[in-house]
Amino acid sequence: MKSILYQNHLTRKSRPTTGGGSLEIKEVSQKSKMIVDEVGKTIVGKRDVMTKTLIGILAGGNLLYEDFPGLAKTMMANCFADSLGCDFKRIQFTPDLLPADITGSFVYDRNTGDFKMRKGPIFTNILLADEINRAPPKTQAALLEAMQERQTTIEGETYHMKPPFTVLATQNPIEYEGTYPLPEAQVDRFLMRLQVGYPSEAEEVEILSRRKERRTDQVSTGRVIDAEELMAMQNTVETVHMDDDIKKYIVEIVQSTRKHSQVQVGSSPRGSLALMKLSMANAAIRGRDFVVPDDVKYIAREALAHRLVLKPGPAIKGVRTEGIIKEILNQVPVPKVDRR
Repeated sequence: MKSILYQNHLTRKSRPTTGGGSLEIKEVSQKSKMIVDEVGKTIVGKRDVMTKTLIGILAGGNLLYEDFPGLAKTMMANCFADSLGCDFKRIQFTPDLLPADITGSFVYDRNTGDFKMRKGPIFTNILLADEINRAPPKTQAALLEAMQERQTTIEGETYHMKPPFTVLATQNPIEYEGTYPLPEAQVDRFLMRLQVGYPSEAEEVEILSRRKERRTDQVSTGRVIDAEELMAMQNTVETVHMDDDIKKYIVEIVQSTRKHSQVQVGSSPRGSLALMKLSMANAAIRGRDFVVPDDVKYIAREALAHRLVLKPGPAIKGVRTEGIIKEILNQVPVPKVDRR
């Protein structure tokens, strides 16, 4: 799929719009199922992970896949880009990768005698940052501005990303040799962190069967929607209703992470906002125009676990932040919301 670079330079006073269209909630639910079904033709099992990936994209956030090599993290990102009909680029992060290799730089043109801007791969709709923790922190930081503000600054000039824009990053466990742990500030920029996990025995047999039937390592995923439809779906998510009791429920969960005896640094309000947006997206793909507590509970671990920093003692003992989120969800009272 060829990428179309966004050529117009925009000032801070002229940001690109996110698209004015929207869809009915029922349409969002139907299209979401079609997208997950299409990706599922390539990815065996893991429907829960695929659903949560789509929830993150509809919420307009950046996603971090953290798991061992060979679990189809990169393939899943490719399949979603194809099914969403968006421009897609991939960056393989390596120790010698430079910030300019991501953002681009000004290049001297001998014919005109001027310096011309050569945009990097960051100017796309869906950017796959493959093995992001194999590049040093200086290079990782080149993504920070784009991930948070949907823009990047090069030689004092600010360039905005054409919407929709999402970073899908993969990361191997940090104990592997030759990796650089992501700074906490950058981890916090990811709306959610996902783990794929190993397939079951039956699923792994199915993986082999599909590969044998294809007779090639290459896979193809059909386009279900396009970039305009994706933006319309994202706009619809913003219209999902959330009761004040649900907002208080989200805040209580997040504040509980700051008070937990085993947590040194809890989630910031950015975590509350992430949980709110993801809950709204989860409600939309399930055909509801309002959020219920189960929407919050379904996505809380992926939205908050990577935002916690454990105290040294629990970290040494192998306590997992995912377990702390589960404990908090069991303790915080669940509000009653009836919107039949």
